[in-house]
Amino acid sequence: KVGSVAVEDQPDVSAVLSAYNQQGDPTMYEEYYSGLKHFIECSLDCHRAELSQLFYPLFVHMYLELVYNQHENEAKSFFEKFHGDQECYYQDDLRVLSSLTKKEHMKGNETMLDFRTSKFVLRISRDSYQLLKRHLQEKQNNQIWNIVQEHLYIDIFDGMPRSKQQIDAMVGSLAGEAKREANKSKVFFGLLKEPEIEVPLDDEDEEGENEEGKPKKKKPKKDSIGSKSKKQDPNAPPQNRIPLPELKDSDKLDKIMNMKETTKRVRLGPDCLPSICFYTFLNAYQGLTAVDVTDDVTDDSSLIAGGFADSTVRVWSVTPKKLRSVKQAADLSLIDKESDDVLERIMDEKTASELKILYGHSGPVYGASFSPDRNYLLSSSEDGTVRLWSLQTFTCLVGYKGHNYPVWDTQFSPYGYYFVSGGHDRVARLWATDHYQPLRIFAGHLADVNCTRFHPNSNYVATGSADRTVRLWDVLNGNCVRIFTGHKGPIHSLTFSPNGRFLATGATDGRVLLWDIGHGLMVGELKGHTDTVCSLRFSRDGEILASGSMDNTVRLWDAVKAFEDLETDDFTTATGHINLPENSQELLLGTYMTKSTPVVHLHFTRRNLVLAAGAYSP
Repeated sequence: KVGSVAVEDQPDVSAVLSAYNQQGDPTMYEEYYSGLKHFIECSLDCHRAELSQLFYPLFVHMYLELVYNQHENEAKSFFEKFHGDQECYYQDDLRVLSSLTKKEHMKGNETMLDFRTSKFVLRISRDSYQLLKRHLQEKQNNQIWNIVQEHLYIDIFDGMPRSKQQIDAMVGSLAGEAKREANKSKVFFGLLKEPEIEVPLDDEDEEGENEEGKPKKKKPKKDSIGSKSKKQDPNAPPQNRIPLPELKDSDKLDKIMNMKETTKRVRLGPDCLPSICFYTFLNAYQGLTAVDVTDDVTDDSSLIAGGFADSTVRVWSVTPKKLRSVKQAADLSLIDKESDDVLERIMDEKTASELKILYGHSGPVYGASFSPDRNYLLSSSEDGTVRLWSLQTFTCLVGYKGHNYPVWDTQFSPYGYYFVSGGHDRVARLWATDHYQPLRIFAGHLADVNCTRFHPNSNYVATGSADRTVRLWDVLNGNCVRIFTGHKGPIHSLTFSPNGRFLATGATDGRVLLWDIGHGLMVGELKGHTDTVCSLRFSRDGEILASGSMDNTVRLWDAVKAFEDLETDDFTTATGHINLPENSQELLLGTYMTKSTPVVHLHFTRRNLVLAAGAYSP
C-alpha cells in the first residue's frame, strides 16, 4: 500500500498518472511554454491578467508530464528555467514539486495526486478564452491545448475581463478558484428563534417597587430584551431542520442569567473599545497547543482549559472558586436528595484545587472546547482521537475514534450535543456525544483541515484548510455549500458574526478576510498582522472583530464599518468582479502588543470584556 493518507479516497494511482502518457516531444516543452508566455505577455492589458493565470497550472502539468515519462534532464531544465516566473504564493507548492524528480516519487505524493485529480479552476472572460483558443489552434500547439482540456477547468463568464487586483484577491488556493456554481446554492444563514422564557424579577427590584408603591415598571424592559428574537428571521432555517437537544431547566436558568448579563453589556464601538484581560501561560515548557475559555456565568465560576504537547489537558479556575469533583458513590448514597443544597453537598471538598490535570491522550492536544452548559470538555489530539471529559468528575467519558491521523481541532455546537472535528486526513467529521461513529463526514479539502467552527444556528459547519480554502458544509446532508478562495497560506482561524451573515477567516499570510455567506462573496480584507492569525472573535453584538496572531498582538477592527454599504449586486456575485476597499487602516481601531506571547485564543465575555490567552515564549 502506498504510504499516503489519501489512498482510500483517490482513484487508482496508476490510472491517474497514465493521463500523462500522451506526450509530445520532450525537447519542445520549453519552446511550447516560452511561446505561450510570449503570446500572453504581448496580449492586450485587459486579457493579460486573466491569461497569466494559466502559467502556474501549465507549468506544473508540463513538468510532471516530463518527469512521468522519465525525461529527467529536460524536466530539471524546464523547472529551472520557468519556476521563477510563478506567483510568490505558490512557493511552498513549488518546493514540493522540485523534490519530485523521478517517476517513482510521484506514486506516493498526495499533493501531486490532488493536483492531478482535481481540475485546476480558472475563471476567465469569454473574450480572453477565445483569444487563447485561437492562438493555440493556429500554432498547432496540441501539447498545451491537451493539458488545458485534460487538467484545467475553465469557468467562462460573459462580460468585462477582471483586473489584476480582482484576480489576485481570489486566487492562491491549491486548486485555483472555486467554480461559480459552487457558491450558488441557498444557505439559511439566519438565526433560530430563541425559546420564550419569562425572566423572573430580582428580589431587590421587588423591594424597590413595594416601597414606592408603584406598579411593576420592569415589564417593558423585559420585553425589549426578549422581543429581539420573537419574529422568525426570513433567512433562518426551519426550526426543526436538524434535531436539536431539548432545553433542560438548567439551560433555562442559564438563558435567564444571560439575559440579565446582556443588560449590563458594554456597547462597543470606535469610541468605546473593550478592555482586554490577557492570561499568559508562564513556564509552559510542556508546550501549549490549544486553549478554550468557558462562557462566563455570574455564579463566579469561569474555567480556562489548555491542551499541551505532553498529552495532558489542564483545567484552571480563573476565579477564587476552586474546582471540586463529585463525591464517590458510597458517599453519594448518604445524601438527602430532597435538600435544597443537594448540588452543593454532592461536591467533595477534599478534592478542591485551582488546577485539574486530565490524563488520557497519547500525543499533543491540539484542540479544546467546552460544552455550552459547562459540564463537558472536548479535546482532540495527535493520537487521532477526540475525548469527552466530565467537568463534574474530571475523568474521561468517551474516546471517539474515527480519524486515523492527528486531529487538529474540535468544537461543540452552540446548542451542545453535536460537535465537529477536523484533521490531517483532510476530512471534517460531525459527531453527537452519544454516538461512537460520526454522523456526517465532510470530505473535499485537498489538505489538512486545520480549524472547524459551527454556524450560530448549528445547521452549518465551516472548515479552514491547508489547501488555502474555506468550505461551508450543510450539517443536514453533508454537502459542501460554499468554497471561499483568496488566502495565500493555510487557514488557522475562523469565526462567524453573531447575526450569522458573515464569516471572518485568518491564515498564515497574516490577512483576515471577510465573507458574505448568503452571496458567497469576499467583502473585505484586513491587513496589519505580520504573522499567522491564530484566533478571531466578534464582540457579542458584532460591532468589533478581534484578531490574535503569532506576531504577539491583538488587533481590534471596526466590524460595523467593514460590513456597511456592501455592493452585493447580482453582477458581482455572477462574475466575481470584487472591488475590495483598501481601508484596513481606517478599520483598525487598536493594536495591543503582548510581551513576546503569541495570541492563541480570544473570547468575548457576555459583558464584552476580551479574554485572550497564549504561552510566553522567552
